Amino acid sequence: MLVISRKLEQSIIINGNIEIVVTGLGKDGVRLGIIAPREVEVHRREVFEAIVEANRAAAARTATPVFLDAAALLRARVAKEGPGKP
Repeated sequence: MLVISRKLEQSIIINGNIEIVVTGLGKDGVRLGIIAPREVEVHRREVFEAIVEANRAAAARTATPVFLDAAALLRARVAKEGPGKP
């Protein structure tokens, strides 16, 4: 893992076409702006994991309910585990 220190309005470049900019600093965390080509998918980790889980459920075609979208899966997880859980 590469760890980089950045200040407000400073950025890093990934692969020459993705820019991550520090747009805000606060007591609750850091706000990041992401500039990337449209074909690059950018998700928060919890949303990405919900999409992966929804895709696995759809592929498995099990007897358990299949969530049609990642947002529904994420809402179900938050309702079950409570807010703030990874």
